Amino acid sequence: MEVQSVNIPQLMISIILFLVLFFGIGFLLNMILRSTWVMALGYPIIVILIVDKVEFFDYFTDSTNAFPALWDNLTSLQLVDIIILFSGFIGAIIAGIVIKMLRVRGYQMF
Repeated sequence: MEVQSVNIPQLMISIILFLVLFFGIGFLLNMILRSTWVMALGYPIIVILIVDKVEFFDYFTDSTNAFPALWDNLTSLQLVDIIILFSGFIGAIIAGIVIKMLRVRGYQMF
């Protein structure tokens, strides 16, 4: 396992970028689909698509090799990668909270 050096400014920018990116995508999806937690529920699928090195259809055609490869890729993530991906999940959750608060206060989005 290779240890990667951490550039603190790059880490901070990545955290903010993922948080804002998935907040924006989650807010738009929640608003358009008239749901509150669409992005928060779909975020693990997006993380799998980001992390995996296996073709999507291999999960259906060659699942005996695809799922162990996915597990190896998930367990080999560095702490920095986990922090960045978790900040995206926090952004998706914040989007759901904001949509819920706006609907409670009477704002009708679409």
